[in-house]
Amino acid sequence: MLLNTFKVATRALLVNKGRTFLTTLGIIIGVFSVVMLTGLGSGLQAYVSEQFESLGANTVFVSIGQIFDEEKGFDTEGIAQFSSGNKFTLRDIERVKRLRDYVDEVTYYSTGIDQAKFLENDMRVTVLGALANYSEVRTIDIASGRFFNKNEERSGEKVVVLGHNVATELFEKIDPISRKLRIGNQTFTVVGVAAEVGSGFAGPNFDDYVYAPYPLISKIYPGTELTNFAVKIKNTELIPKAITAIEVELEKSLNEDDFSVFDQSQLLSTITNILSMLTVALGGIAAISLLVGGIGIMNIMLVSVSERTREIGLRKALGSTPKQILVQFLIEASLLSILGGLIGLALAVLGTWAIQSIFPAKITLTSVLLAFGVSTAVGLIFGVAPAKRAAELSPIEALRYE
Repeated sequence: MLLNTFKVATRALLVNKGRTFLTTLGIIIGVFSVVMLTGLGSGLQAYVSEQFESLGANTVFVSIGQIFDEEKGFDTEGIAQFSSGNKFTLRDIERVKRLRDYVDEVTYYSTGIDQAKFLENDMRVTVLGALANYSEVRTIDIASGRFFNKNEERSGEKVVVLGHNVATELFEKIDPISRKLRIGNQTFTVVGVAAEVGSGFAGPNFDDYVYAPYPLISKIYPGTELTNFAVKIKNTELIPKAITAIEVELEKSLNEDDFSVFDQSQLLSTITNILSMLTVALGGIAAISLLVGGIGIMNIMLVSVSERTREIGLRKALGSTPKQILVQFLIEASLLSILGGLIGLALAVLGTWAIQSIFPAKITLTSVLLAFGVSTAVGLIFGVAPAKRAAELSPIEALRYE
């Protein structure tokens, strides 16, 4: 009996295909929006996690300004201190280096923007002045050549390591190793090329970086200030104690609100919480279109009940029960929402596939089941009123209806 009711409901929807499609349009847009927007949020979270994992699980970062507030969220007022004139000194670095129970390596660095040129090719690059151990602390893979060494760092050799994009755009098919290029008004010798990191949606593109010895860069760019450094801890279990010890040492020359000491998990947790709230908010906004789609289904089903009043009366006269009529119209409403859900899901999958090269979208099973489940529930809920009206029609009054 239920199968027969299902067939009758399906035939009723196929009678007017155009209206059926337009009725499902709200559900299509709703499911597409929910799956796409939550997919974008989930993909962005996964991308950010991957990027922070590459920073090193046992690396602690020290920065000017109070990055986090008491609730471990971003402190915008503290971040503003970054440009307040505070800076670290080499004495601060030496204090941290002396924490030998925790500290394996310490590297400091600064960045600036300048123009790089080789022959007729030129581009804007980020110049990062660092120590020779920077590649070990921050785990930079070298594709060809090598990273500059401590002797070159101490002697002030004008040597650089190029990011992948810099090497490709400036040198094209020429091997850059041992070649000379100009950065600003200085000439440098290329000693290495970093492996391609790949550009992403967020954060700096390290493929556009040029790495050079910090002492040399601080002389070429006199205004360079020491506002960041990284500390490689001997093992991850020591990180909490190491952070406390570093804070104690730095408070000998700076106020506790003048700097932040944190590891990548703390930073990742804060950013992930923000992205999670954003994903939920976007999904909630998109879900409003599902509500609109449900109202559309209810309105069209009410019109359908009015148009098929005589049919309903005839079926009741031939023995159909109110329950059977109720079930038929509920099935019709559910089929509309399920059809819309399937089309919306298919479009979301295609949309995600189309933008993956420029945005880290990722459709999750949870978002699919949630969107599809909600769309089906919307069909059932908004189909109740029309179905109930159809079931309660008097067969005598229905047969008299013109």
